[in-house]
Amino acid sequence: MYIVVEGEDPGFDIFVNGRALARNEDALEKLALRLGVKPLLDFFSADENSMALLLEEGAGDPDWAKTLPPPQWFSGHEGLTTVGALLDYLRDAPGAFGADTTQVISELEQYETVLKKTAQRDLRWQLAVSWR
Repeated sequence: MYIVVEGEDPGFDIFVNGRALARNEDALEKLALRLGVKPLLDFFSADENSMALLLEEGAGDPDWAKTLPPPQWFSGHEGLTTVGALLDYLRDAPGAFGADTTQVISELEQYETVLKKTAQRDLRWQLAVSWR
């Protein structure tokens, strides 16, 4: 799971490592709902090109890709609400995700850094997924 910022070059590094977040997505979704914030995957959006790449990687059904809604973009502030709530909880419950907790926190901190820069520059973002 990684962040895509609208536009070709937002002027800052948007690289985030989302592997631990992807491995723990079900638990993170349940936690987000318990905390009353939007789950991370609610920020997922893809255009036809992104879906074509996912299908090449072996993810999903080609017929599903044909019915995609238009890409959605979100404010950095929206993402920071979710990421901040998850970080606050996990910092107070460092064993919540077992051995992955430290990595999940680290990746959420990477998301937080990118989303703060996105919000400061009044840019929009979306979550993308790679199956590799």
